[in-house]
Amino acid sequence: MSAGSFDIDDIKRRMQGAIASLKTDLQGLRTGRASANLLDPVTVNAYGAEMPLNQVATVSVPESRMLSVQVWDRSMVGAVEKAIREANLGLNPITEGQLMRIPLPELNAERRKELVKVAHKYAEQARIAVRHVRRDGLDTLKKNEKDGDISQDDHDRLADQVQKATDASVAEIDQAVAAKEKDILQV
Repeated sequence: MSAGSFDIDDIKRRMQGAIASLKTDLQGLRTGRASANLLDPVTVNAYGAEMPLNQVATVSVPESRMLSVQVWDRSMVGAVEKAIREANLGLNPITEGQLMRIPLPELNAERRKELVKVAHKYAEQARIAVRHVRRDGLDTLKKNEKDGDISQDDHDRLADQVQKATDASVAEIDQAVAAKEKDILQV
């Protein structure tokens, strides 16, 4: 009863990867509370290269509606401030020496709706990734059955496992985006 080159754990692992990626994307979406992840997409032109902000400064959350950015190299303060302003996050840093305070403006209803749409777009990308993994798994099963590596019964049993893993992954995606939507829409 060999399953040929088919590994259901690998399928589940790849589906979990899509979910982990979604959760990272969702963390970057701004809700009413400050999060150091908010500045993850910011890249700074430093020392002749584009670098993630966290490689030139420390980001912290001193209070619920404020971010703090401690720039390590005094010569980089201007570049970091420019990068934050140009990241289209709607943030305006207040610079005091090598420390920047970034107050988070209140989200208006229109911006909240936009963020919900972005969250749903991320979720759809994750669902598509999960469906691609399912398709790859089912294609492998068909090939294994055609090559005589597995029986029709094994094919059906494993295909059922792939579908159950897909359903569980999609449910987890839906749950994550629903929680983020609730978080965004809370006033």
